[in-house]
Amino acid sequence: MPIVKRKLSRTFRNFFDSEKSSGILLIVCTAVSLLLTNSAAGEGYLGLWHAYVGPLSLEHWINDALMAVFFLFIGLELERELYVGELSDFRNALLPIVAALGGICAPALIHYALNAGTPTQAGVGIPMATDIAFALGVLALLGSRVPASLKVFLTALAVMDDLGAIVVIALFYTAELSLAYLAGALGVFVMLIALNRMRVLSLLPYLLGGALMWFLMLKSGVHATIAGVLLAFAIPFTGKEEDAESPSHRLEHFLHRPVAFVILPVFALANTAIVVGAGALQGLTASNSLGIILGLLIGKPVGITLLSFAAVAAGVCRLPFDLSWRHVFGAGLLGGIGFTMSIFITNLAFAGGAEVINASKMAILLASLTAGAAGFLWLKLLGRPVAGDEDMDAMDFEVSAPGEA
Repeated sequence: MPIVKRKLSRTFRNFFDSEKSSGILLIVCTAVSLLLTNSAAGEGYLGLWHAYVGPLSLEHWINDALMAVFFLFIGLELERELYVGELSDFRNALLPIVAALGGICAPALIHYALNAGTPTQAGVGIPMATDIAFALGVLALLGSRVPASLKVFLTALAVMDDLGAIVVIALFYTAELSLAYLAGALGVFVMLIALNRMRVLSLLPYLLGGALMWFLMLKSGVHATIAGVLLAFAIPFTGKEEDAESPSHRLEHFLHRPVAFVILPVFALANTAIVVGAGALQGLTASNSLGIILGLLIGKPVGITLLSFAAVAAGVCRLPFDLSWRHVFGAGLLGGIGFTMSIFITNLAFAGGAEVINASKMAILLASLTAGAAGFLWLKLLGRPVAGDEDMDAMDFEVSAPGEA
């Protein structure tokens, strides 16, 4: 069978390598937040995030404004993947797309089955998403014990997973809708697209327009973070992987470290202030919590593996030569690390319901910790490349030549 040697891009290697440190920092911030919340300083710590700065509380500024920057970064990543990354080749992209679909639908169905017709049915989107930083951070700890193509597969899967979560947020987690403000936001987006078509490569007009679009989206009732994704696709991409003149590449490169080491850690500090009280165990046995836990721990690996297997068996797509189904199942286990996006959707699904939000976050943390540990152990024991012991730290891998089975 012909084999094609392929080197992964420097952008991908830099992105992947930084996730290990980012994931560790998120764990530390979560632990600090939990300890402070349940200490003598807990009341003051909670009050800090609820303090108002201008028209919004500090927590809302983080969740509506800082997370819009995070969504902008996710959009830029997705844009790069679609133009020059793994998603640019439809045949390569199809497997992680199918896997992501399975990883979105199965957890949602599990949660829905347990909560249909109840007030917690709105939490159906919570177990859908995969936390990129945590999942890739765990995978990075395994180093050369896993094939490089697994790292690419999980990255593409997580990006598509987040795209699915963004669509769910836009469609189903919208407050009262103001058509006038929404029309204004979309009008700004159209103008930014026009600048893109005119090949305006300066970032300034896009950033100014993006800020205006964010404000209009905030007032429209559609969650303001969606403006970040729209802005990402309005910013020009030259089509070259590491072209320093590409506005999209420059902004993604600039945002990478602030997002990984500032925005996500601050989000973790503000959103994992979970009170572990006497009724904590009872909260974890509620139908909503069980839906989240079972969705992340069972729905994710089963959905990802089964739908991928069905697609490969039907000849729709194929596995990279150095992957086996045990690798795909391991990726599915790591896909059960919800954290950032799951917590984010929790805040939207149960706005104003402090008790159910607290219980949901506990379920997310428990399921994510278990999924991360299970995925790490599974891949450490069973994750060796099927094609031999090549130096996978070089981040090179081989795939079957086009047209070959």
